Amino acid sequence: MHNHIIFSLFLIFSGAAILATLALFSRQSLLVAYIILGALLGPWGGGFITDPDVINDIGDVGIIFLLFLLGLNLQPQNLIKLLRQTTFVTLISSGLFGIIGVIFARIIGLNWTDAYIIGTCLMFSSTIIGLKLLPTTVLHHQKTGEVLISILLLQDVVAILALLFVHSAGTGAGINLFEGLCILIGLPGLMLFAFLTEKFILMPVIRRFSRIHEYLFLVAIGWCLSIGQIAEFCNLSFEIGAFIAGVSIAQSMISRFIAESLKPLRDFFLILFFFSLGAKINVHEMKEVLWFSLLLSGGMLIIKPMIFSPLLKRHQSIGDKSWEVGVRIGQMSEFSLLLAYTAFKAEVLSTQAYYLIQASTVISFILSSYWIVNTYPTPIAVSDKLRRD
Repeated sequence: MHNHIIFSLFLIFSGAAILATLALFSRQSLLVAYIILGALLGPWGGGFITDPDVINDIGDVGIIFLLFLLGLNLQPQNLIKLLRQTTFVTLISSGLFGIIGVIFARIIGLNWTDAYIIGTCLMFSSTIIGLKLLPTTVLHHQKTGEVLISILLLQDVVAILALLFVHSAGTGAGINLFEGLCILIGLPGLMLFAFLTEKFILMPVIRRFSRIHEYLFLVAIGWCLSIGQIAEFCNLSFEIGAFIAGVSIAQSMISRFIAESLKPLRDFFLILFFFSLGAKINVHEMKEVLWFSLLLSGGMLIIKPMIFSPLLKRHQSIGDKSWEVGVRIGQMSEFSLLLAYTAFKAEVLSTQAYYLIQASTVISFILSSYWIVNTYPTPIAVSDKLRRD
């Protein structure tokens, strides 16, 4: 097992370095290179990596650190204000995307259950794509980033409720209203707990030992994972807990140091995440739904900005950036993959619909990354004019 893991990491990172170089020369997104590498080395490609789930579990840590770092860039008072302002946009847009998904599924001949699940999967955008390609420069972040983050955070809460619904439908137990209420109550409760703990326990200890950088690094990781685990116990996602952990210490004296220290660790795990995503692509099974997947993913990449743009224009801090925000969150979500897998495993989703969602999500990731990297400022933009840290 030890040698197998080391050999897998050798293949992943050596291959990623080669494909990333080719991607940069051909003006492609690095994220696309990682997905393609996964497809080439995965069980349905070359078969060098036979168990992508192990890599996926490790890669999920990258999403956790990504949200933790983004939380560090949001002041608590700004977050509360933004969540209040974007609730209308998120709910209306999600409802419209869901209706479009249902109509599309029925047109291609899928049953109503498949149609409802596909519609639900289209309601969400990728947190990891949207945030990974978001510049961290303060000026640009104020114009688009904070609104984008608040929309994605609200979508994640809706996605968790949808997962609970699908799981309950699959077990035949019905919707557990108590668990649903726990989720809605747990979010503000967790935020209150995090801020009180940070103020009365965490910060006094950090101030005393602030000169020891290794200790600050250790405490930051422990804080992130602890709040994430508590969120998991509350039927919220680990990722939401990590985000709250970041916001709770955003005003502290160590927030900038933590943000810089954790970036390399975040990137390490995110490479594994995108590789595992590509490794799960079953080309043989997806051929039957390829054209439908291209139509669905391509259509949503156009429709989402068209819907988000007029909804966001009423937001004063966005202005003429409303179309850009729509493009940045125009893809489907990693939650779409999880929701489809849960429904398929619970035998409430057909095989055809499952592979349609899987293929559409991956294709939307690739097309969306290419569009954003070649059009808008990102940390990994293909031109110097668009590159921003």
